[in-house]
Amino acid sequence: MVHGKGSLLGKMPGDPNDPAQWQRYANLRAYYGFMWGHPGKKLLFMGQEFAQPGEWNHDAELPWALLDDARHAGVQCLLRDLNRLYRSQPALHRLDCEPAGFQWLQAEDREQSVLAWARHDGQGGCVIVVCNFTPVPRPGYRLPAPVGTSAWREALNTDSAHYGGSNAGNLDAVLPVAEGQLTLTLPPLATLFLVPA
Repeated sequence: MVHGKGSLLGKMPGDPNDPAQWQRYANLRAYYGFMWGHPGKKLLFMGQEFAQPGEWNHDAELPWALLDDARHAGVQCLLRDLNRLYRSQPALHRLDCEPAGFQWLQAEDREQSVLAWARHDGQGGCVIVVCNFTPVPRPGYRLPAPVGTSAWREALNTDSAHYGGSNAGNLDAVLPVAEGQLTLTLPPLATLFLVPA
């Protein structure tokens, strides 16, 4: 082993009586969404891109056979799609270290463990990131919308079935802004990325 710090999957909480460990994998996917949506550079260590359960061992190869398990393959697909979204949406990286590139939309909802922010590229581009850090779906969640866009769509949902999730969310819906707010379905233990529709 390397430093005895363990893996990210190994640090995720979840129901110990659940043989599928859905909460641990959903937590990890939500965290990766949080990290890719938040300002700052992205960093993973070897094996983290497919949810290696143990810490990287410099004396052994990565356990690539884990990709035969849909849960691990789903995390790998998520990382691929997060990287694609990051490259294609300048708001996620252009003003990474400048205050103008970040706007809190929801930072006070402790009771429901929801965080939301907008990332701006300084040229009119914007991405909304919403995190639900509880295992409870939240239909009808109201969120202030950034000024200037009348409708949004879900560009990435870490709870998608493609990544091993339950497929809750807003799917292909166009989400109109009404009275300065968006009404969303927040999947359990998930991060959503919204772009202008």
